[in-house]
Amino acid sequence: MSVRDDQIIRELSHYIHEHPADRMALLPVYDAARDHSQRRACTHGQRCPLVVTGAVVIDEGNRVLCLRHKGGYALAEAEPEDADDSLSEAALRLLTEEVGIRDVWTQPGAEGPFLVDVTRPGQHRYGPRLRVGIRYLFRAHSGAVLPSMIETGAAAWVPFTEIAIPSVRNRVEQHLIGTR
Repeated sequence: MSVRDDQIIRELSHYIHEHPADRMALLPVYDAARDHSQRRACTHGQRCPLVVTGAVVIDEGNRVLCLRHKGGYALAEAEPEDADDSLSEAALRLLTEEVGIRDVWTQPGAEGPFLVDVTRPGQHRYGPRLRVGIRYLFRAHSGAVLPSMIETGAAAWVPFTEIAIPSVRNRVEQHLIGTR
């Protein structure tokens, strides 16, 4: 089984229901995914939105797990692959492959996507398509990452206040203080 368009539609629908203020911005993405699902093919000349998924993992010190990226650290983000059974599984896959994370659990109250962000072409590395990031919130103890990965700098636990993406930082803060 793999991540299919109907799973993307289900996650977007859940998110829009939970976050009605984001509805207008996400309806074109939702419609494109629904169109793909119904036609079982892309009719947009490969200009359709590209869905990526990411796991935002927070430890007991309210730090976020980041991976080494271009001389600094960034949140992990991956395109779903055929072997992934769900978008949340795809989100954790990269962290498992890169830093051997284990014993991760879903943040209570955030079982679905906790943030869907859209980036216009030219503002990301994915080419001429809209980038749709579906992010999931997880918890883990700081020891859930192989110590060698932290020691070598392949990964780091970063205070959530230092996350450079304002929408992620704000949504994490909302969940941590319970004002979701």
